[in-house]
Amino acid sequence: MSRIGLKADRLEKLGLMLAKQSPLRLSAVAADLGVSEMTIRRDILESAGRFTCLGGHVISAQNDTVDYVLEEELDHHAAAKATACARAAELVENDDTIFIDCGTTTPHLAAMIPQELSLTAICYSLNVADILSRRQNTRLILLGGMFHPGAASFSGDVALQELNRLNINKAFISAGGVDDERGVTCSHFHEVPVKQAAIARAVQSHLVIDSSKFGKVRAAFFANADSFTSICSDRP
Repeated sequence: MSRIGLKADRLEKLGLMLAKQSPLRLSAVAADLGVSEMTIRRDILESAGRFTCLGGHVISAQNDTVDYVLEEELDHHAAAKATACARAAELVENDDTIFIDCGTTTPHLAAMIPQELSLTAICYSLNVADILSRRQNTRLILLGGMFHPGAASFSGDVALQELNRLNINKAFISAGGVDDERGVTCSHFHEVPVKQAAIARAVQSHLVIDSSKFGKVRAAFFANADSFTSICSDRP
């Protein structure tokens, strides 16, 4: 069977698996289908929006009843987010100390950083930590505090105290909206102090966002667009 045929067969089996249970752990899907997790991620990116990978889990993008969501709606822009993260991943260098924000975009970034790079990685969300914890050459720092299930992230004085003791080469920040007048915003107020502290501690701060967020305004303001060294997106 050709590569395209094998991919189509895997996607068909994945659809049947998700019809029985959702979400599914990415590692379990890879084991059941007899391929690597990277192959499953690649299949999902090429699935024309049928499926979405959120951290270490796989869900069906067409299933509006899925409980495992990090936002009020499902991630319908996985390909655009992956493109933005691929550009961000090119900025990571060997021996960097990086900060990776929470959300549905940043797990793509965590998965795309070259495995051979030696890093110290700081995060405060379970979906990002799940990916980083599997890297052989990465020292992982998971910020603690109160856990927020809706965002799969932590917050509080414990996280800020730890973050303020660290120096960061590059901070990769996600957002729910970027507007010329209202600035860079997100939906969860508990994320604001962590985002702002990471930007303040970083030599470079990069906003990683797909183009569907351009022109949108969320409730919680945390930075102006010119606070960032660059904006990594699927289009200018």
